[in-house]
This record gives sequence, C-alpha cells and structure tokens, in this order.
Amino acid sequence: MPPNDDHPHVPGPSLWPIGFAVGVVVLMVGLVVSWWVAGLGAIVAIVFAFLWIRDLTAGTPLVETAEAPPERPTGRALPATDGEAGMPLSPAEERYPRARFLEASTLGLGALIGGIITVPALGFMVGPPFLKQGQKDQDLGPLTDFPEGKYIVTTYTADVTQGKVSRRTAFVRYNGQVSGLPSFSIISNHCAHLGCPVQPNGPLDPSGRKVNGDVVLVPTISIAGFGCPCHGGQYDTEGNRTAGPPVRSLDRYAFSIRNGHLFIGKPFSVSHVEGTGGTAKITKWPFAFPGEHVDGLESWLYPIQPPH
Repeated sequence: MPPNDDHPHVPGPSLWPIGFAVGVVVLMVGLVVSWWVAGLGAIVAIVFAFLWIRDLTAGTPLVETAEAPPERPTGRALPATDGEAGMPLSPAEERYPRARFLEASTLGLGALIGGIITVPALGFMVGPPFLKQGQKDQDLGPLTDFPEGKYIVTTYTADVTQGKVSRRTAFVRYNGQVSGLPSFSIISNHCAHLGCPVQPNGPLDPSGRKVNGDVVLVPTISIAGFGCPCHGGQYDTEGNRTAGPPVRSLDRYAFSIRNGHLFIGKPFSVSHVEGTGGTAKITKWPFAFPGEHVDGLESWLYPIQPPH
C-alpha cells in the first residue's frame, strides 16, 4: 500500500491554456473581420477548453488524511501460518473520488454562471455590426429634377425609422447620356480627412429649391470645387483632393435608375478620378473610413476593415 500523501494533486504543465487563449483571440478578431474567422476561433477555444478541463479533472486522487504509521510489533516474529487471513477491500472503498466530483461540479457550475453573465453582454457589444445595418437604396426623385451639368445639393433620410439622425447629404450631377444610359456623379459630403461636412465652393440657388417627401434638392449656380470648413481640405469638381490634409478623394455613391427615378446606393471610396463627367475614369476601392489610405504603402496600415 502506497504511503499516504496529504498534499493535493496538481496537474503538470500543459499547452491547453495557451491554445484556449489563442482561440479566444481569434474569436475576438473574427467578430471584427468575418463570421468565418469568428467560428474558427470559437471551435479552437472550445476544443482546447475541453482538453484543459479534462486534464484538470482526470486522474485526481482522493485526498486522504495522513494517519500515524502502525506500531511495529516487538518480540519474536510469528510464523506465516499463524494469525487470521487478510481482509479483502470493502466494496464501499471502490467508489468515485469525492474530490474529483467536487472539482468537476465547481468547474461546470462556474462555466454555466460565466456564460449566463457574459453571453448577453457580449451580444450587445459585438452584435450590432452584423445585423445588416447597411444603407438601403433611396429614391431621390425623378430624373427631370436633375438638370445636366449642374450639381444639386441633395439631402435625404437614409433610414426613416431613425429619424433626423440619419439625414445624409450628397452632391448629385447629371452627366447626360453615356452609351445610351443616363450617367450621374454622386459625391459624398464627408471630408476624407476626418469626416466633416464638405460644402460647394460657390453660391447656391435657393429659388430652385424642391422638396419631394423627405428629399430636399437645392441647385448650385456655379462651383469651383468643394471645401471643408473644419481643416481646410479642398477638392476639385470631381472630388479629387487639391489641398489640405485629406488622404484621398471624396467618396462616391453607386446609383440605379428605376421607373424614371434616381436611386442612390451604397458608398465606395475613391483614390483619384481622371477626366470629368460621364467619361471620367474612377479608381474605386471598398468603402473606408475618413483618414484611411486606400492605395500606396500607407494603405498597408489599414489591413482590416470592420463591417460598415
């Protein structure tokens, strides 16, 4: 019979906690990048957590209280044939160790309580970016409201359920027919520096103001480009940066024509524009936040774009 040991069993060094931590990190990064990466991180974290718990709960011996060693008999040794036969182990001693049961119960209950507390809070923190909050196409009105070659300052509500907080402004210019189809330039009014509202560098024509539901159209008389009053960013009539701190051209919007009406679509970023009007060559990029480079070496500093 092995000697009694009153020290609790401590598992040896293991790599499972490291794998669990790596899985959690991948999961968190995936919540920003994509669901596939988040799913991979969750699988890795669950697998390593299972292996870690198995190591903690497996092979834990029952902690016994140290007993005083029996007294050695004195005098002449008895022959082996004398005395009574040894008693077999009682079935009651062959039982599931209480220490292992309590350890597994504590870990399981702790994990359950932690999940109940953590999952709702985590859902509120990371859930909104994945709830399809992207902008829907908005009807800006009939094509006849947009005269050829003139910018119209167009204000509309991107999401009626959110009210005035979702009001947006875009500069819309009808470029005429290109290859038999209507051509439009729709430029965002968010500066590519810090997102401040950009204004036309020229007078507006309040007398031509039109209101179509929640869409307000104000034509310009003539403009020499666009300017940001916050930090002095300047752009030409195609949205190319000409001066100041902006890192790229003004963003633009996709558009579509339906039943003779102009619909504004999703935004996209632009590094530069060559030419003017309907024949301009636009270098498009996925939509990026203000201040972020989309091309050149500087763009390597922004390898991950969170959901927009």
